[in-house]
Amino acid sequence: MRKNKKVIFIILAVILVVGGAFAARYISEIRSYRQAVEEMTIGEVDLSTVPDGIYSGSHETVWIGATVEVSVKDHRITEIKLDHRHDRGEAAEVIPDHVVEAQSLHVDTISSVTYSSKIILKAIENALNSAAE
Repeated sequence: MRKNKKVIFIILAVILVVGGAFAARYISEIRSYRQAVEEMTIGEVDLSTVPDGIYSGSHETVWIGATVEVSVKDHRITEIKLDHRHDRGEAAEVIPDHVVEAQSLHVDTISSVTYSSKIILKAIENALNSAAE
């Protein structure tokens, strides 16, 4: 009986150590993800320099990603198609409509899904910047 208690104690200790290591790594990933998104800046793209065409761009972090196709005609954004991979950021999928309406990347992010909003905006910026390449 005493031997069984010792084995159970060792197993529990190993589980706690391994679980603690996974928890520490998860917390570290969350901190790095948050810092990366919070420090992200969205630049302005001069649409007068963007020729007509369809431009692809993407941006990803640990848990969120966006790929876009931005259509430009007569130096205006006419359409943005979005593929958004997220956890709970679906509400940010209106950002492309706001960009088309404003003809600018400087639109308000959506409250409670700020990270998804920023990732989508960065993907759009990357697509438009690819026009210059």
